[in-house]
Amino acid sequence: NALLTYLLSIAASRKSIRLEHAYFVPNDLAVRTLVEARKRGVRIQIIVPDKIDNFLVHMASRSRWAKLLEAGVEFYEYQPTLYHCKVMIVDDIWVTAGSVNFDERSFRINDEANLNVLDKDFAAEMIKTFEADKKESRRLTAKDFRRRSWIKKFFYHSAGLLQSQL
Repeated sequence: NALLTYLLSIAASRKSIRLEHAYFVPNDLAVRTLVEARKRGVRIQIIVPDKIDNFLVHMASRSRWAKLLEAGVEFYEYQPTLYHCKVMIVDDIWVTAGSVNFDERSFRINDEANLNVLDKDFAAEMIKTFEADKKESRRLTAKDFRRRSWIKKFFYHSAGLLQSQL
């Protein structure tokens, strides 16, 4: 089960989590697990696309970020083009990558799979790619997020109500 793999990996993390996901719409349990990791001092960096092929997913995703940003999770929006990565790197040694998005549809409905690798050298190569992508991304801060227009807040919240269906 991919959701279980993600949640256990996040819960076991001790120093860092790097996530790259085309669709990042965490459920309540995933948000709580990520916030708990931050409380333990784990640095969490998430790269998501700025441009996305599904507008509803874009809005629903952002409806889930407030608690994460307030907890100190770092969000980066990839700028150059569409972004379709699906990778998580934990503590510079554990990698899960494949077709599974970080959303309910991928975790519960779609027939998808990831490759899980416990190898420091492989993780180092994946980190290089992550850092290169981060250089092509714009950092989104909690302050930026709070300053969104009321219209964006309304539409993000409304789309968030559908998050389990996306």
